[in-house]
Amino acid sequence: MSIAKLTMIIPTLVQGGAEKQMCLLAAGLPKTEFAVSVLALTAGGPWQDYLQAHGIPVTVIGKRFKLDPFSFRRLWLRLREERPDIVHTWIFAANAYGRLAARLAGVPRIVTGERCVDQWKNEFHFWLDRRLDRFTDAFATNSQGVVDFYQQQRIGLGKFEVIPNGFDTHQGAPDPGAAAHWRERLQLSPTAKLVVAVARLWPQKRLKDLIWAMDLIGCKYDHVHLAIAGEGPELQRLQQFAHEARVPDRVHFVGHLREPASLLQAANLFCLVSQYEGQSNALMEALHWRVPVVISDIPGNRDLIPDETYGLICPVGDRMAIARQIGRVLDDPVAAQERARQAAERLEAHFSVTAMLHGYRQLYRRLLGSTQTAAGGSAVIGETACPAHNER
Repeated sequence: MSIAKLTMIIPTLVQGGAEKQMCLLAAGLPKTEFAVSVLALTAGGPWQDYLQAHGIPVTVIGKRFKLDPFSFRRLWLRLREERPDIVHTWIFAANAYGRLAARLAGVPRIVTGERCVDQWKNEFHFWLDRRLDRFTDAFATNSQGVVDFYQQQRIGLGKFEVIPNGFDTHQGAPDPGAAAHWRERLQLSPTAKLVVAVARLWPQKRLKDLIWAMDLIGCKYDHVHLAIAGEGPELQRLQQFAHEARVPDRVHFVGHLREPASLLQAANLFCLVSQYEGQSNALMEALHWRVPVVISDIPGNRDLIPDETYGLICPVGDRMAIARQIGRVLDDPVAAQERARQAAERLEAHFSVTAMLHGYRQLYRRLLGSTQTAAGGSAVIGETACPAHNER
């Protein structure tokens, strides 16, 4: 059986959602079918060690500027040297540099990963995406909401493949000391209720809405605290806003957590009130640990929480609704735990790493088959059973 060469290109290997999914995919694809390499366009990061531990070669191209012709040339030369059968790019910078470099390097098939409803993009970004569409054989995304968003911009018409994010539901053991540890660290009373948010500190996450909701909640409860885990450019603004909202003693910024499982297990509920998302890995982890959730009503979140059978939903930016939904969780913890149980079972049934790997294998096989058919041959990747996540 021939082994297909697959090169993945991504801006960095920091601890973001797209980076995690790419690394799970790269490490999980069977080496009997795919020889995977990763090119980090700008910088490495914590996921680089994970890839190298799984035998995935990583090259950092070293892009320094938005428009960096020298890094583009290094990327192009690297692709000419590797001669992959498929290039799969992830996130805007890699999508832009990677598709053009792959085209010029003569790569037969190009997959572009669009992971989010990117409302930050302006007309120039969409113009560039439309220009590069012609070089793209398939768009891979995690949510139908992303498909709808891009097709409204006349991008990727008829080319999108929806493959939901994968979550390893067998990861980690429960931590019975999590609640005591975090209450001691945050200096909370044993009866305090803990609301948790895990997110990059960016405007799209609308963490100001959550902080404001804490002020509203204080009208009824005096023992509810918010822990925000994450880093980003909004940190000082959010800290200042907590002072302005008169809740600095009830809002705790705990910084970046490489493994947020302990904090999630200490939580009474998890909130994700973003303006837009793709498919949140942090929300998936909260569901895995059976934490009741309050989410904003956006497509990526609704993929995981389609209705209030599984969690509570509020309109984007409605701070009163956020406070009200948090109050519903606190007032009826039995019903909240039942929603959390059903959400965890749904996560395990529909969002496994095995299902994600199977979806990408089918996509790559189809592209490889069309390449070989166009060359007058036949597909060389056999139809085998989908492997478990730990198959190498």
